[in-house]
Amino acid sequence: MPVESITIVLPLPNPVLSPNRPCGSAGGRMKRAAAVKRYRKLARHAALEESLESGPWNKAEGRAVFFHKQDRHRDGPNYNAMLKPAIDGIVDAGVIVDDDYRHFELNPPKFRIDKLYPRVEITLLRLLDE
Repeated sequence: MPVESITIVLPLPNPVLSPNRPCGSAGGRMKRAAAVKRYRKLARHAALEESLESGPWNKAEGRAVFFHKQDRHRDGPNYNAMLKPAIDGIVDAGVIVDDDYRHFELNPPKFRIDKLYPRVEITLLRLLDE
């Protein structure tokens, strides 16, 4: 049962963060590393702006809703994988203790259409310790 929640709004992840996008060159690896660093920092700042006083949460679950400009086939597990830097940034901000299986679970994502404001909304729900 959720005790409290916060929602963090971020731009859609860079496509280079997709596990289906190989980085077969040194330039590709550096591009991916730079994208990871930027997205992690962006998520950390967004989480800190929430001014959460009850953190870090010991147990939480996350729900992501991706808003795209166009309605296309989307692969949910790949989109969750693209959020790994964002989840790490949320941990860096002190919202949750860790993103391991004992402390955090990321539910399958949902997809919506918003032609004017593409984004991802990550809602974190604090759970009572079992």
